[in-house]
Amino acid sequence: MLRSLVGSEMCIRDRSGGWSPDLLSKIPEDDEEFVMTEADDMMEIAQLRNQVHMKEAATVSNEVLAAPAHSKLGPTEEQLYRAVADASQGDDGANFDTKDEVQLEPKTYTWHEKYQPRKPRYFNRVHTGFEWNKYNQTHYDHDNPPPKVVQGYKINVFYPDLIDKTVAPEFFITKDPDGNKEVCVLRISAGPPYEDVAFKILNREWEYSHRHGYKCSFERGIFHLCFNFKKHRYRR
Repeated sequence: MLRSLVGSEMCIRDRSGGWSPDLLSKIPEDDEEFVMTEADDMMEIAQLRNQVHMKEAATVSNEVLAAPAHSKLGPTEEQLYRAVADASQGDDGANFDTKDEVQLEPKTYTWHEKYQPRKPRYFNRVHTGFEWNKYNQTHYDHDNPPPKVVQGYKINVFYPDLIDKTVAPEFFITKDPDGNKEVCVLRISAGPPYEDVAFKILNREWEYSHRHGYKCSFERGIFHLCFNFKKHRYRR
């Protein structure tokens, strides 16, 4: 009999909506951190999807860059370019490409009859940021930051078809042909079948310490040159 009465009461409460949660006009303070708007939820989902995409792109990039150096079927210029470009997504910097390339004077190479000379492909980045020296600390703050300045460069030049892979490319610093002392020319030379390539960069002193980001290497058909400029203290 008792079971019958309890069952009847539950049935009545169910029909009348008695099991529905109470409608609250205000969110309790203890639960505010768990409440999320639809816009915030969609934004978080988009960020998570982007993280998955970046992780997959990094995995593909690592597979391409980790191809055996002695393999005859090595990565192409396009694969190397995409691998480095995908790996550079998300860092603090900007691209500098064809508009920053310096047109070199025509040159006849000793091997031009045997191999067809061509320009190498490249993917370069400019490292920018704020300099919080004494002057900027006095005249600016984080709400009103100083203008961003160029702090360094990341150079990636692709040589997948280099004839002599035992000789690493070299770089040279020369004066700007237009006489501008604020900039200089970074010239990179490899070997057949690639012509030299050059870029205009700021004429400032480099940091050659690995702790400050300096890197110069030739791996898997890619010439890497990364450097930052020295930071000088402000003196009144």
